[in-house]
Amino acid sequence: MTSDISSATDSPAPRVDSEVGPLRTVLLHRPGLELKRLTPRNNDQLLFDGIPWVGRAQEEHDAFAETLRSRGVEVLLLADLLRTSLDDQRARAAGIYAAVDERQLGIDLADALRSHLTTLGPDDLATVLMAGMTFEELPAAEGASLVRHMHQPHDFAIAPLPNLLFTRDSSAWVADRVAVSSLVMPARRRESSITDLIYAYHPRFAKTSRAYGAHSAPLEGGDVLLLSQGVLAIGVGERTTPAGAESFARSVFLDGLAHTVLAVPIAQERATMHLDTVCTMVDRDAVVMYPAIRDSLSAFTLRPDGAGGVSVDGPSPFLEAAAAAMGIERLRVIDTGLDAVTAEREQWDDGNNTLAVAPGVVVAYERNVETNVRLEEAGIEVLRISGSELGSGRGGPRCMSCPVLRDAL
Repeated sequence: MTSDISSATDSPAPRVDSEVGPLRTVLLHRPGLELKRLTPRNNDQLLFDGIPWVGRAQEEHDAFAETLRSRGVEVLLLADLLRTSLDDQRARAAGIYAAVDERQLGIDLADALRSHLTTLGPDDLATVLMAGMTFEELPAAEGASLVRHMHQPHDFAIAPLPNLLFTRDSSAWVADRVAVSSLVMPARRRESSITDLIYAYHPRFAKTSRAYGAHSAPLEGGDVLLLSQGVLAIGVGERTTPAGAESFARSVFLDGLAHTVLAVPIAQERATMHLDTVCTMVDRDAVVMYPAIRDSLSAFTLRPDGAGGVSVDGPSPFLEAAAAAMGIERLRVIDTGLDAVTAEREQWDDGNNTLAVAPGVVVAYERNVETNVRLEEAGIEVLRISGSELGSGRGGPRCMSCPVLRDAL
């Protein structure tokens, strides 16, 4: 599968001002060798709840991409962007530097591995950066190495990145700028380096400015919702810290990208790792939300204080704060599921994690039957996709997509 990649000169400039504006360009990652590295021994550490059937996951992802293309969306694939970026020697150096950990390998073996990686072409280097490298795959050693002797052949000298599938988390666009996330989980931190070098060195993004840096306080794209132009909601929980939310708010205020940021505390647990696991927008004034948190979800309202700082108000009920910031009377809420048990099951299966391709049109996993029915009863068109294997990493259509261009509402 290949991306629908055009050159920088004949492509419209990236820009995203909302969650539901008509989607024109999106960044996906088709699962590959990195998923084949998952075993019962390492899947927990690599943040997967099971061992996916990779061939089926690829079929499901291809169908997801084709669903988007059928609605006129240009699909960019991360692996293709990475290979093109690695034509630039600066990108190669950055990727190799991030991948090779001297603290794990020791200076001598790290030097030898870096030297080997510099000899690889863009395709092979991209594969290593995404799928990692085991000790038995290392180039032949010169001299003795305790590090080699004390690791098993299938141990990772460079860890794979199976969560690259979830392109939402490592970057998020706010207006015409990209925020490169500071990922908090050890298994995911290197994803930011790959996203960073793509935005820095791929010709498509040659004129892109940054809204946030990957070395800032922890912030992940799954916690960032663009409720309307100039209004952001940021989940604060397992992955995004209060410092990350505040730093990001200060950054977008300074750049004039937003006038209000809502910091939304969420439970620090696996089932609610990001704000978009409990709430996503499905229309200009509507969200699908896990009913168990509907009345308890709160928000701190951050605004520029006029003196280069930030004012903080609240907390107040999230739905009220969001509607006030958006300048509307209220947000329509569509509940996940039909009853408490169904709602809990479908929230776990990413029933809240929808991707809007236009106002009132969303992509959702077909298995969340009750939630999809409730969406349709509320006037939302649901484009159903299969996710039996894709969902093993706990992510739905929104998690698997990073919008790069949406039309203005």
